[in-house]
Amino acid sequence: MRLSRALEEKMMDVRLRDKLVAEGKLTKEEVKKYLDGISDDTKNATYTAEHQEEE
Repeated sequence: MRLSRALEEKMMDVRLRDKLVAEGKLTKEEVKKYLDGISDDTKNATYTAEHQEEE
C-alpha cells in the first residue's frame, strides 16, 4: 500500500506533473482531485527572521 501511495505522490510532483499531463498519461481532473484531497498544513509552518549580512 505504501508503494502505491509513493508512486501517486511522485506522479503529482510538480516537476513531473505537467509533463505527464502534456503526454496524456495524467488528466487535469486527476490532478485537481489529488490537490483537493491533500490537507492544508499552513498552521504547522514556522517562520524565522531574515538574516542580513553585515558589511
